[in-house]
Amino acid sequence: MSKINRRRFIKNTAMISLGLSTMVYPQDKQSSQNKIINEKEYLKEILYTRREVDDWLANKAFPFSKYHSEFGWLLNNAHFRDGIDNSMSTYTYIGDDGERLMSNYKEKTCRINTYGNSYTQCHQVSDHETWQEVLAAHLQEPVRNFGIGGWSLYQAYLRMLKEEQRSPAEYIIFNIYHDDHRRNLDAWRNIHARKHPQHIEAPLPYVKVNLKEEKIEECPNPCPTPESLYDLCDLEKAWELFKDDFVLKIMVAHRNAGTKNPYQSYSDIMSLALTHGINTEIENSETLSAVAERLHQRAAVFSSEKIIEKIELYAKKNNKKVLYVLSYPAYCFAQYVNEEKRWNDHLKKQLTSSRKLKYVKGGHRWDQPFVDFMISKNLPFVDLIECHKKDFQNYNLDIKTYSEKYWVGHYNPAGNHFCAFVIKNKLVEMMDPKPFPYL
Repeated sequence: MSKINRRRFIKNTAMISLGLSTMVYPQDKQSSQNKIINEKEYLKEILYTRREVDDWLANKAFPFSKYHSEFGWLLNNAHFRDGIDNSMSTYTYIGDDGERLMSNYKEKTCRINTYGNSYTQCHQVSDHETWQEVLAAHLQEPVRNFGIGGWSLYQAYLRMLKEEQRSPAEYIIFNIYHDDHRRNLDAWRNIHARKHPQHIEAPLPYVKVNLKEEKIEECPNPCPTPESLYDLCDLEKAWELFKDDFVLKIMVAHRNAGTKNPYQSYSDIMSLALTHGINTEIENSETLSAVAERLHQRAAVFSSEKIIEKIELYAKKNNKKVLYVLSYPAYCFAQYVNEEKRWNDHLKKQLTSSRKLKYVKGGHRWDQPFVDFMISKNLPFVDLIECHKKDFQNYNLDIKTYSEKYWVGHYNPAGNHFCAFVIKNKLVEMMDPKPFPYL
C-alpha cells in the first residue's frame, strides 16, 4: 500500500461517525479556550448558517445526504473518491427511501432485508461490492440493503417498520455499529458530532431514556419540515428545542471538565445522574468527565436493549426471524486484541480526540453490557470483533497490517467479503427452506 493511501487509511479510520464526521469531545476546544460554558453557549457554537441550510436543501452542499422529515436524512446518488487505493466509489439508491442498488438475483423473490448504518450501507465500496451482494451471489438469492450512513439503531428500527409494509422479507438482518447505541439518544447529531463538508449532521428521531424507571420514550424528528431546519440558525429557537437535551448536558460537562473549577457542571451532572437512579459524588474534573461518560454509556446501551425488545416483538407478531450483526472500526478491533499502545500512538495525531480511544481498551469493550444482554436473551448475533480476533490468529501479521487487509475507514471489498461469509453461517442456520446451495 502506498504512503499516500496509508495516510488515507488512518484519516478515514478516524472519521468513524459516518466515515465522514468526527466526534466532538472536550479536548477539541480546550486547546483554544479554557472557559467554562453553559448549554446555551455551547449551542451558539454549533448553529447552522442560513446559507448552509439553503445549500443543503437545494443539494448544493453536503452531498452525502439529503433532508428527510421522518428519518432526518437519506443518501444521495454519488461518486466519492473514498475507496481502496484511492479509487472512486459509486453509490446508487433507488425507491422512495433510497434502497441501495441490488444486482445479484434481483429477479427472484427476496427473503432477506438488511437494516442499519454505514456498515450496512457499505460506505467506501461501490454498489456491487457490498457484503449484501457477496452474500446474494453465494446464496443465489437477492438481499436488500436499506442501510444509511450515520443512522442509529432507532432510525433503522423505524425504517424497518415502514419498509416491511412495502417490501416484506421473512429474514431481517440488523447491523449495529458500536456507536449506534449513543446515536439513539441524539436529537440533533451536531451536538456531539461536527459538520463535515459532505454531511451537515442533521436532527433526527431519537429516544429519551429514564434509567431509574427502566423505560424509553420515542421522539420524532424535532425539525419535521424543511422550514424548521432554519430554527437551528437562531439561538433562541434552538435553545427552546434543546435546553433540556440529555446529550447536550453530557457534552457540556465534558467540555467543562477541562476548565478550572467547573462547579456548576458538578451540580448539573450529579442531578442528571440522580434522575437516572445513579447516586454519585463528583469531586474533581476527572470525576466529572468519568461520571458523564458512564451515564452516557449506560443510557446508550439501555436504549438499544429496549429497541431490540421492540424489534423482537415486531418479528414475533409478523412471523419474521432476525439476525443481529455487531460491527466495529479498525481501531476498536486493534485495541480489543490488546495491542492498543502501539495502535494508539499511531492514531493519536490523526484522531480529533484521543478520548475516542477509551471506547475499547486492551481486551475490554465498552459495549460488553449490550453483548451480555444479547446472550441473556438468547438472540442470534454475529460479533464481528470476535470474528476478526479469531481470524487474526491465523496470520503472522502485526495489527496495522492485518487491519489494512479489511478496512479503509469502513470495510474495503475484502472486508465486505469477510463480513458476508461470517454472517452466512448463522443466516443459513435460520433459513427454511435453505438457500439453493445448501439444499
